[in-house]
Amino acid sequence: MTAQPFFELLHTDPSGARRGRFHTRHGTVQTPIFMPVGTAASVKTLSSADLETIDAQIILGNTYHLYLRPGHQLIAQLGGLHRFMNWSGPILTDSGGYQVFSLGAIRRIREEGVTFRSHLDGSAHLLSPELAVRIQEDLGSDIMMQLDECPPYPASRDYLAKSLQLSLRWGLRCLAARRPESGQALFAIVQGGMEADLRRESAAALIEAPFDGYALGGLSVGEPKEKMAEVLSYAPALLPQRQPRYLMGVGKPEDLVEAVAAGMDMFDCVLPTRNARNGQLLTRFGPMNIKQARFRTDPGAVDEQCHCPCCRHYSRAYLHHLFRNKEISGLRLMTLHNLHYYLQLMAQMRSAIEENRFAAFRTAFHAQRVGGVEL
Repeated sequence: MTAQPFFELLHTDPSGARRGRFHTRHGTVQTPIFMPVGTAASVKTLSSADLETIDAQIILGNTYHLYLRPGHQLIAQLGGLHRFMNWSGPILTDSGGYQVFSLGAIRRIREEGVTFRSHLDGSAHLLSPELAVRIQEDLGSDIMMQLDECPPYPASRDYLAKSLQLSLRWGLRCLAARRPESGQALFAIVQGGMEADLRRESAAALIEAPFDGYALGGLSVGEPKEKMAEVLSYAPALLPQRQPRYLMGVGKPEDLVEAVAAGMDMFDCVLPTRNARNGQLLTRFGPMNIKQARFRTDPGAVDEQCHCPCCRHYSRAYLHHLFRNKEISGLRLMTLHNLHYYLQLMAQMRSAIEENRFAAFRTAFHAQRVGGVEL
């Protein structure tokens, strides 16, 4: 690690929202922050230069996918993930636990790790905590995640209790396996489903170990939104004040605002990129479906107040035309817009926290989306 602290908590708004920054080998990241998802060493449809254009500070890669193709050893031979994808900023790598969870019937969880069959060719693999760390070290990411089991929703209390103990043991094995000289941070993942006492048990055990940050896992796995809100009402306070707090896989713009209000710092989600490829643009007033016929002759920008490359130069009519004709450039422009919107939303929240006006920002954000202009 660097001589300076990994994470600095700069200010806390009266609402509890936090303003901070963390330092990595590839730069400093201002929080709260959203991380665009570049699962296979690429944020879909965008280049690394595109990401710089919209002020992305940090991106996310995935251990599972990069392990299967092209392989972590090849990426290491080619100079690491940063050089491989020509990205100079920080990278966080997910351990692959969630992807393996998603495989369902073609994976088996045991103490040693997770045995699974590749979704690419059916080949058999064992992903252990030690291998998850080795892959991430070979990739050269700035932040590594422990291997954990992501339990489904719903799940029995007995399953959740056994699962969190397994994830705890795996987390400690990840700590033991990592090479401190790599300078890579390692985050733990708090599990426990929707059970408050199990969440407390998981957090209490993990914060006794020298992790560099803490994530809340097991959310955004199909649970009702009020269940996620319930967990966020108490879980952030279980985590250390002076270390970053990462809410994995979340979410919609309104989810981000509520999670920041709850005291979380870091977020990722495929929603802005996936929805762009499906023709949905995300705006301060709510979502816009560019496929609708009413946009065929609309000369206006997606959002006149947005300064992304898409809104500055192209009309709704043009985007409608590109999408209807399956032009790849349309997917790129809409992805640029959606990610720019997310990153600007985070910048606005950082400013509101610094100025002790986050509560007012939060109220105005929700009011605009409920009573805003029909898109």
